Amino acid sequence: MWQNSRQLGADCHCHHCHRHTVLTTSGSLLSCLRTSAFRCFGVMEGAGGGGGGIADAGGSSPVNTWAHDLWRMYQFYLDKSTPHATYRWIGTLLIVVIYVIRVYYVEGFYVVSYGLGIYMLNLLIGFLSPLVDPEIEVTDGPLLPTKGSDEFKPFIRRLPEFKFWHSITRAFCIAFTMTFFSVFDVPVFWPILLFYWIVLFVLTMRRQISHMIKYKYIPFSIGKQRYGDKRSSASSSGPRAD
Repeated sequence: MWQNSRQLGADCHCHHCHRHTVLTTSGSLLSCLRTSAFRCFGVMEGAGGGGGGIADAGGSSPVNTWAHDLWRMYQFYLDKSTPHATYRWIGTLLIVVIYVIRVYYVEGFYVVSYGLGIYMLNLLIGFLSPLVDPEIEVTDGPLLPTKGSDEFKPFIRRLPEFKFWHSITRAFCIAFTMTFFSVFDVPVFWPILLFYWIVLFVLTMRRQISHMIKYKYIPFSIGKQRYGDKRSSASSSGPRAD
């Protein structure tokens, strides 16, 4: 009986050792897979903290470094294009023409074009709207001059021109890329979408124009008034000394 107990204990010990070995091996395998996944996708564990992880093992991945350098280059040229509004819009117009030719050639992706049109309409409303909406926020004085004697106040948009251009250009690039994937080519009767977008555009612009008339503003800065001519004419028409 003593031998049977010892044999049973040995079997239990062997089973426990085998289970511990399996768990250790599985844990090591999961840890290796987790480490490989973090390295592939450029995810850093314990960034900014005191933990170990990938930061201690091998630093940033080459893919992450390459993506960061590419983003810095893109941001650099984007900043350099800021003062060249005319050339920027010419490039965007070229992208729009390429997209229209692409959609006309494949005869599809009308849902993508409809979504693009709705997005552009939303951007246009932000471009034509003031930064502070008088219907929502109450200000101490008028946002724009209402009389000729008032101080010049330029129109400040809710969506600046550069962001307006950048959002439109990026939207057309994304839509152009989507035309190469058939999953986005949903069959639809496109004249209905076109008619609905035209009605939505007319109603939205009508509301925006009514807002401009109600609060007496124009979404364009004509330019600062010049008082040089007035001063010279006033001095010439003044009393002359005998």
